[in-house]
Amino acid sequence: MSNQWSKKQEAWSARFNEPMSELVKRYTASVFFDKRLAQFDIQGSIAHATMLSESGVISTTDLESIQKGMAQILSEIESGAFQWQLDLEDVHLNVERRLTEIIGEAGKRLHTGRSRNDQVATDIRLFMRHEVDRISGLLRGLIRALATIAETHYNVVMPGFTHLQVAQPVTFGHHLLAYAEMFERDLERLTDCRKRINRLPLGAAALAGTTFPIKRERTAELLGFESITRNSLDSVSDRDFAIEFCSCASLIMMHVSRLSEELILWMSPRYAFIDLPDRFCTGSSIMPQKKNPDVPELARGKTGRVFGHLMGLLTLMKGQPLAYNKDNQEDKEPLFDTVDTLADTLTIFAEMIEGVRIKPDNMRKATLEGYATATDLADTLVKKGMPFRDAHEAVARAVRYCEDNTCGLEDLTLDQIKQALNVAELGYNDDMIDQTMLECLTLEGSLAARNHEGGTAPNRVLAAAKACLARN
Repeated sequence: MSNQWSKKQEAWSARFNEPMSELVKRYTASVFFDKRLAQFDIQGSIAHATMLSESGVISTTDLESIQKGMAQILSEIESGAFQWQLDLEDVHLNVERRLTEIIGEAGKRLHTGRSRNDQVATDIRLFMRHEVDRISGLLRGLIRALATIAETHYNVVMPGFTHLQVAQPVTFGHHLLAYAEMFERDLERLTDCRKRINRLPLGAAALAGTTFPIKRERTAELLGFESITRNSLDSVSDRDFAIEFCSCASLIMMHVSRLSEELILWMSPRYAFIDLPDRFCTGSSIMPQKKNPDVPELARGKTGRVFGHLMGLLTLMKGQPLAYNKDNQEDKEPLFDTVDTLADTLTIFAEMIEGVRIKPDNMRKATLEGYATATDLADTLVKKGMPFRDAHEAVARAVRYCEDNTCGLEDLTLDQIKQALNVAELGYNDDMIDQTMLECLTLEGSLAARNHEGGTAPNRVLAAAKACLARN
């Protein structure tokens, strides 16, 4: 009975006297999520077989059979005809068993000089490299969408906030370019992360390397890896690259969440700065007037999901001894979900940003409500020779004057400015109060005055938007 069982069960069945229980089989199997790695598993196996053939470990006939068999398996997988078997536990054994069914003994020679430990580490790196490239492209798409809107609205004034209080005038384009900067940093991090992903662990075998005359550099060349990993123990147990990617993804989602929060605020009637396209919003089952910004809200929520995957992977690895442990099977589902969540979010946000409709009049009105040019008035006094602390005190009195008289700084006449500032009380002659005080209090004057690299002057914003588009 045991001999009969051993012929049809797992690859290690000869060591055991009884079959695995059905519960344990389901508990330990990964095939129904790691089958996602199939194309990369096949890619890695063909490269491994090519190297083995070139090294004289297997024949060229075996290599040709393996290549043809793998092509058929890939076709079966893509068409949906491939039969995934729970008994075979994971993607690797499913593919290998099917290969042996198709080509016979040559299929059994494929696993020479490698283990599932270095095989899965290679598959994940191939998958991650592919996904980092795809996500980097999606990130560039979102950056371009932000920069395009910024280029269009480079001179539309809006309030800049600190502490959610009106602080100084900025332009809508300048505000959006702040997010473009965040996402460009994210792109840099992904590019750097890719370097550490793109190292080949294949050849480490189970943990100590192999006795066969393999050529790891050749396999790396065939698979497009920049280098090989340097220590066999670390090669099979390392998941730093997955954690690093999830860290990058968490930062991207954090930036998305910040943008989401502002979109939600700006769309509310209290702000009414923008409107989002209907296709990105939902209504209410009870309140017919509602238009809810569900996409930004859900992105804000999904950020916590991605943060959780990062913490889960860190916790997964924190107590593991060298080398490979079965714990590492738990790395794939959070990694896959992080990839999917991030890719979907970036795709939908790029399209949503392109469709944002802004309301410039409401932005301007909000900017005028918060004495946003007060700092400009203080700066003008400093240019007239007054120390900044004294200028700060004088302008604070002017703001209080406006509050008492229910007006804005920009509404004051020259005589009212002199009265409101009352610089004589600070020991200065009010002759320093001249026409330039009126000019600095306009929103356009405030924007134009910040004419330096990184400033919010419209000409600088337009140049920054064009430069951002040129980079991406």
